[in-house]
Amino acid sequence: MTNTAMIRPAWTPVTIALMVLGFIIAWPLGLAMLAYIIWGDRLDDLKHNMSCAKDRFSENFNQSKSRSYTSNVAFDEWREEELARLKEKRRELDEMYSEFEAYQRDLRRAKDQEEFDAFMKSRKRKSPPRRKKNRGDVIET
Repeated sequence: MTNTAMIRPAWTPVTIALMVLGFIIAWPLGLAMLAYIIWGDRLDDLKHNMSCAKDRFSENFNQSKSRSYTSNVAFDEWREEELARLKEKRRELDEMYSEFEAYQRDLRRAKDQEEFDAFMKSRKRKSPPRRKKNRGDVIET
């Protein structure tokens, strides 16, 4: 079973209908839907960037707050190593997340291309065949 959303940032019949309905009810709703259709695919990147910025801020805040070391040098060294390991793990997870987002974008692009190709193929079948010109035909200008 495919996992596709009916309301996604694209020009689909559902999003167009919601945009028109939004303009009928109150123009700011229609404008918001239009913005979502045009720039909605960037929302995931924005959320991810905001999340990373919040994490960096809280990490910096916590580091400055928790710089107090204990009198046990072994514990302090272990603690610093664990924090560095967790930071590296977080970086790896962020990279995996970025790769997955790129993979999803490629899948969406391939699906859109497939739908477009099917449309063009059906359109070609409906168009009347063109008549070839014979050598004896007179071309009028």
